[in-house]
Amino acid sequence: MEVVLLEDVKALGKKGELVKVNDGYARNFILPKKLGVEATPKNLNDLKLQKANEARIAAEQLAAAKKLAEEIGEKSVTVTIKAGEGGRTFGSVSTKEIAKAALDQLNLDIDKKKMVLPEPIKSLGTVEVPVKLHKDVTAKLRVKVVEA
Repeated sequence: MEVVLLEDVKALGKKGELVKVNDGYARNFILPKKLGVEATPKNLNDLKLQKANEARIAAEQLAAAKKLAEEIGEKSVTVTIKAGEGGRTFGSVSTKEIAKAALDQLNLDIDKKKMVLPEPIKSLGTVEVPVKLHKDVTAKLRVKVVEA
């Protein structure tokens, strides 16, 4: 029996693949657990439509991420931190503080988990923080760290 997989099945195939399996394996394991559907012309057509829809959605998400990256690249946020003599800071600036500042100052809701800080910001000045918006799109947010 030929089956179209709806999910990845170990040692059988990946989602969307057309695989040939024994009738009993399909009836007793694949179909009841909704891991796949029988490869009928209707199911194959539905799968093609679903893949086309997923591709369209992925393209829209990529376009939105590029637009947001462009918007983020043009702007900067200011974060204040306590500092002592000689510009020596007490503590560091975290992604949580940067995300809050972006929301307050720019009205951009940027997830703190998407910001990639190699090390915490422990000095005054301007730093470019990479923001991973999509697997193919990374924006640079300028963060100005000033003394409180």
